[in-house]
Amino acid sequence: MGDKAEDETSFYSNAEGYWRDVPPTVDGMLGGYGSISSIDINGSKAFLNKFLGEGEGKTGCSCALDCGAGIGRITKRLLLPLFSTVDLVDVTQEFLDKAKHYLGTEGRRVENYFCCGLQDFEPMSGRYDIIWIQWVIGHLTDSHLVQFLRRCQKGLRPNGLIVIKDNVSFEGVVPDEVDSSVCRDLEIVRSLVHRAGLQIVHEEQQMNFPQEIYQVHTLALR
Repeated sequence: MGDKAEDETSFYSNAEGYWRDVPPTVDGMLGGYGSISSIDINGSKAFLNKFLGEGEGKTGCSCALDCGAGIGRITKRLLLPLFSTVDLVDVTQEFLDKAKHYLGTEGRRVENYFCCGLQDFEPMSGRYDIIWIQWVIGHLTDSHLVQFLRRCQKGLRPNGLIVIKDNVSFEGVVPDEVDSSVCRDLEIVRSLVHRAGLQIVHEEQQMNFPQEIYQVHTLALR
């Protein structure tokens, strides 16, 4: 058991160390693939628009949470245009500091900048219409991901949604020693979602990304 705790501690501390050395730019956030940012945002917008609006079962537009927000790329281009207020959470303080400048005048609608690893983060109860979790679940162990999703569920407003958008491997769990993360296949991600007591209400593959990178899937959960 001691070994497991030690492994877990180094898994998180190595990731923090990796991100501390990454430049606080869009290219840095996207591992050198800054050119895919617009394709990514447009895909996410089309996905989200299926759920937002007025009427039965629709998700509100009052407050969103950007998990693993980095410098606020998703907040700036996806969430602030759609929601009245946004909160950001990221483990790297330098990124959050940079976000305050990067977001420009619209950044005044950001209410909270939380510097915290998601394994320790507790969303405020009943606050969020959307909790957006992109390219960060690989930095959580299975049990921490399940626990985090359960806490996110408590953070949702009525008809709120949790959205995971992430790389999926072809088969099994593929570790990345460089940034201390893992990439799981879709079946494993789905099983962890179900373990957290959530249902997948919609799922899509992001199209038009470069061939050489992992497939990226987006899952809406309630």
